[in-house]
Amino acid sequence: MREPTPVILLKEGTDTSQGIPQLVSNINACQVIAEAVRTTLGPRGMDKLIVDDRGKATISNDGATILKLLDVVHPAAKTLVDIAKSQDAEVGDGTTSVTLLAAEFLKQVKPYVEEGLHPQIIIRAFRTATQLGSPAAPVTSRDLLLPPVTSSVSPAAPVTSSVSPAAPVTSSVSPAAPVTSRDLLLPPVTSRDLLLPPVTSRDLLLPLSPAGISCQCLLLPAVNKIKDIAVSVKKEDKEGQGCWLPAELNDSVVAGGGAIEMELSKYLRDYSRTIPGKQQLLIGAYAKALEIIPRQLCDNAGFDATNILNKLRAKHAQGGMWYGVDVTNEDIADNFSACVWEPAVVRINALTAASEAACLIVSVDETIRNPRSSVEGAAAPARGRARARPHNH
Repeated sequence: MREPTPVILLKEGTDTSQGIPQLVSNINACQVIAEAVRTTLGPRGMDKLIVDDRGKATISNDGATILKLLDVVHPAAKTLVDIAKSQDAEVGDGTTSVTLLAAEFLKQVKPYVEEGLHPQIIIRAFRTATQLGSPAAPVTSRDLLLPPVTSSVSPAAPVTSSVSPAAPVTSSVSPAAPVTSRDLLLPPVTSRDLLLPPVTSRDLLLPLSPAGISCQCLLLPAVNKIKDIAVSVKKEDKEGQGCWLPAELNDSVVAGGGAIEMELSKYLRDYSRTIPGKQQLLIGAYAKALEIIPRQLCDNAGFDATNILNKLRAKHAQGGMWYGVDVTNEDIADNFSACVWEPAVVRINALTAASEAACLIVSVDETIRNPRSSVEGAAAPARGRARARPHNH
């Protein structure tokens, strides 16, 4: 049996990494991206000062703006940034939530990856949890606006007909108003064209010349240059309609302040106890990762996150599904009654995008980085990385 013949596949200088170490490296890179926007979440979030290569400084706490200004070079981290940007392009909000959720999903499954658990098992568990958690209990905005309107109508005020049967209908034409012939013969004429009909110069010269009246012609200065003084452009504002239409199609809202994430975490944790095997652990890890939103809200506001989360878990176990973090009173509150609402489409899209980002990162089993152009010019075409292909005889 001969030795296996090497097959030239990649050029010299190509950087490749595969296996569990490169997967763990990708997870760590995504967590670094999350650290860049972690403290900007919520109403008490901090600002970031970013200076570009030209010295322009930008201060912002918007996750989409920060991610656009970051010059990310890691391929896995770039993937997470692109998915977070798609969240901003689709619904206009929730970029920071997508980044934090995706990084926390990866953080929770990192121990299972290091133990050698197959990535497809993790992906199946995440997609199952996403399907279970996406159909939230939304309340439409019409349901929120109608109760105050109906309660403002007093039941003691009867609604009667606006037409009174006792009101006589009289003729609007008075027979005592005389109509003279002058009104018929001389109607009011306001048009200048009717009073001053166009008269040519020839019509004026013919009657004036026999009477001995001299006629002169005066030529006014001719117009040589004609230019536009002002241009009127009609502009239609399409942005207002573009915002109004999605709001009408997706008019459902949920409670904010981490209330919906805590409720989904409770629901998925209860569901995980009903299934056996590895799926129970993975869905439980998914449920635990959802608590990153209320926890980070507490951390950014300077609250005791452990104490607040314990109160939220107890309240949601008792059926308080709309209870979330109250950043004003450093406590928990019914955020739905407190009018702390978020569009349901933002939360559903954020959950779906974060789960898909985590599944995409986990599914990568090898990273291949091509050499730069300068290295390609100096490298010999016959040299490179070889992979052995055995021959059967």
